[in-house]
Amino acid sequence: MHMNESTALAGAAPSRFPLPATLAILAAVLAPFLIYAGTAASMVAIWNSSETFAHGYIILPISVYLIWRRREVFASIPAQPCWPALGLLALCGFGWLLARMGEVQVVMQYAFVAMIPLAALTVLGWRLARKFAFPLGFLLFAVPFGEAFVPHLINFTADFTVAAVRASGIPVLRNGTYFELPTGNWSVVEACSGVRYLIASITLGCLYSYLSFTSLKRRAIFVALSVLVPIVANGLRAYMIVMIGHHSSMQLATGVDHLIYGWLFFGLVMFVMFWIGSFWRQDPPAAEAAGAGAPSGLLVARPLAGAALAAIAVSALWPVLAAVADRANHNPAPVVLDDSRLAWRKAPQPALLANWVPGYAAPDARLGGGYAGNAGQAVTLHLLYYRNQERGKVLISSTNRLEQRGDEYLQVGSAARSETIGGRTLALREGRLKGPAGQQFLVWHWLWIDGRYTANDYAGKLLQAKSKLLMQGDDGAAVLLAAPFTDDRESARAAMRAFLDANMTPLEATLDAARER
Repeated sequence: MHMNESTALAGAAPSRFPLPATLAILAAVLAPFLIYAGTAASMVAIWNSSETFAHGYIILPISVYLIWRRREVFASIPAQPCWPALGLLALCGFGWLLARMGEVQVVMQYAFVAMIPLAALTVLGWRLARKFAFPLGFLLFAVPFGEAFVPHLINFTADFTVAAVRASGIPVLRNGTYFELPTGNWSVVEACSGVRYLIASITLGCLYSYLSFTSLKRRAIFVALSVLVPIVANGLRAYMIVMIGHHSSMQLATGVDHLIYGWLFFGLVMFVMFWIGSFWRQDPPAAEAAGAGAPSGLLVARPLAGAALAAIAVSALWPVLAAVADRANHNPAPVVLDDSRLAWRKAPQPALLANWVPGYAAPDARLGGGYAGNAGQAVTLHLLYYRNQERGKVLISSTNRLEQRGDEYLQVGSAARSETIGGRTLALREGRLKGPAGQQFLVWHWLWIDGRYTANDYAGKLLQAKSKLLMQGDDGAAVLLAAPFTDDRESARAAMRAFLDANMTPLEATLDAARER
């Protein structure tokens, strides 16, 4: 009797996984961990160093468990390679390469993790991989991402807290993210931003909605609540901490109890949210529930080895290209910066600026100090030059700040600004910093990359990636210009504007000369 392949597949499910097919699937899915071991290690390093992202360790085990609990699906849907998925895998690999050229670590990590579900899609096929869409997509929560939201969360928390305190009838004097009450001073810093609560809430909320609901609408509503509730709750938490401190004459909620109270409040909020969500709970369809825990087998419509090898080859291409580009872009020559071209003379700096050092990664070369013009105007210049950038020494990074962590200088404001210098427009960012004795100064800062100026980090990363892809090196510099002020910020701006009018061309010549070495 003749039996075609589809009839055979439908007629009898194997009692165990066929070894060749199993090995092919495992090889394709696990290959990115080996090929991109450096990127995977960078994620683990962040999990180790930051409590905000320590949950990364449990994401993979949860994903594996979620797949295992639905293993009966393998016995009902055949694995059939999806060759178009190789295109998506290649696109993901190119994204990793582009991020590698621009040293954008978080994009590299997302590209690496995304390759795992795409490799599974390539080997298993659309029908089977779709059944495991959430467990495979859940892996993306392992990427330590969220610090980009910290400034926005800080501003929201400060706005919410100050508004709530004023609504309570208590006078507040605000200066950026710092504010004063009659009983004491408060500041909203990174630890108060609520980013830890937000990340934890979104991760738990997505997992809870997947396990508790079958309706896409209910899942979307609960995930949206998982985003909104911790943001508002963190504002309430900050307000209550300030009120406890105010009414206790700053005896309570100002030390370690501040943090304990915050996590207890967050735990209570999450408990209430999940408790409310339990009233929406939906049981899985009867057929699916009945099949849970049944012996699983693997239906194979056609050999998977070819698809697995193709997925591995496509994944492995991009690190090879990155190694070639790294060798071509490496410049062993030392960086030399010469300020002899500058029109203004070197001059002593005021104590406020003499002790200020931008919190940037150590550059390959540094130029700067105090400079004075003929009209008596004075500024402080910091020119930080980077070459052969690598982890821990990059021009554009979220860890590069105007102030150093833990020192006596605090940034109290930042805004984009445009200045006309020498008949052309210069885009920059203006930061306002407060010194140890409450004195303030302005800092104009921007980037020089691939011979062009930009004040946008994203544009800077693209310029850097373009330069490296064209094998033109990764040289770049940060230009920071500072001037003190008392009551009128325009006096500081006038001094910095005068310096740039006289020295913009010499600065460009200095940077170009350093790059050409």
